[in-house]
Amino acid sequence: MTERSCLAIVLAAGEGTRMRSATPKVLHPIANRPMIAHVLETARQSGVGRRAVVVGHGAERVREAVSQIDAAVELCEQTERRGTAHAVLAAASAVTPDLHDIVILYGDVPLVRPETVGRLRAALADGADLVVLGFEAADPTGYGRLILEQDRLVAIREEKDATAAERAIRLCNSGMMAVRADRLLPLLSRIGNDNAKGEFYLTDAIEIAHAEGLSVVVETADETEVTGVNDRVQLAAAEAVFQQHMRTALMALGVSMQVPESVVLSADTQIGQDSVIEPYVVFGPGVSVGEGAHVRAFSHLEGTQVDSGAVVGPYARIRPGSRIGPGARVGNFVELKNATLGEGAKVNHLTYVGDAGIGSRANIGAGTITCNYDGMRKHRTEIGEGAFIGSNSALVAPVSIGDQAYVGTGSVITEDVPAGSLAIARERQVTKPDRSPLAAKKPTG
Repeated sequence: MTERSCLAIVLAAGEGTRMRSATPKVLHPIANRPMIAHVLETARQSGVGRRAVVVGHGAERVREAVSQIDAAVELCEQTERRGTAHAVLAAASAVTPDLHDIVILYGDVPLVRPETVGRLRAALADGADLVVLGFEAADPTGYGRLILEQDRLVAIREEKDATAAERAIRLCNSGMMAVRADRLLPLLSRIGNDNAKGEFYLTDAIEIAHAEGLSVVVETADETEVTGVNDRVQLAAAEAVFQQHMRTALMALGVSMQVPESVVLSADTQIGQDSVIEPYVVFGPGVSVGEGAHVRAFSHLEGTQVDSGAVVGPYARIRPGSRIGPGARVGNFVELKNATLGEGAKVNHLTYVGDAGIGSRANIGAGTITCNYDGMRKHRTEIGEGAFIGSNSALVAPVSIGDQAYVGTGSVITEDVPAGSLAIARERQVTKPDRSPLAAKKPTG
């Protein structure tokens, strides 16, 4: 389709009252990405060169979010909500004479696939003037029915206006469509608002196009792909579908998941071949995992790079800005924040490492903490290659531990430790024979 110029008009002006939220509906996330971001990415992946978003309710917040998601998007505003045709018409300024195709999508239908948008455009390239995306509904109640005559779409009948025979039709309207660019504005100009709500409905374009002798056809998609999100229950259902699709795609690429349905992914999660993901792992935004890595159960990662062969968890929390080098190990109940572990480094138990660099093959003992915050500012800790930090040590940043340096167990380190040195910072043990208060107690009973 690269030889055909295309504009996607994404309708995102709805109020979304059923979400019961101060957040505009299209900004609610699926896999840690706003719904509208999924729709814009679908348009981009399908080869749509230009994208316009029609905003309305919460316009400023949606504008700001969309601008961050896709700086090339053209933003249009529907100042009055007077129906779907009126919403599309709000983007009339984006409809330029050089366009071949226009695809109309919805910001609250986040699961539509690039291949589906490609099929709509392919039908236009094959000679159709207007292509409606339909689906076979398990229960068509409430949906507009697609009325066909010899494979040509002649009307979309809303349920309240349908006959008994038409209500039995299971082929329903998704709301999405594609239209030849030179046909769109003339069709919109002929849509009236002679209905109970006094609104301009995009679906009326089908009967108008058919009456004018234009070619109107239907493409179909799976019902789950085209289901819109109107409330929190539907949001959760869409999340579940997206998660399952993404898990399946990763496993097809060679990732092992022992209990796939327990793993939570973000839209941008990347996991390399031969990696193993144990149950109940959560991937927040911005995580990449190299080949042959192992993420053990109940770990939470965000904004992190895990290199090939590294092991994380169980029960590890890896926060943004961290990188776990090749073959490095992060064990149970370890938290990293803005920390880099070199190749083969080990932080195996009950440790907090924040704002730190840990050299290759260094070993950080259990109970160690980097004291990175003084109440006003964050400070860094640097630990050299092959260094050993004894258990239950506190490293008070800013501080540097040199290569091959050794910090004795239970030390509080406030000064730099040169390479190859031994640092011990603790009180000497004092033992007083026969002074135990327990030994002085007389047995009772």
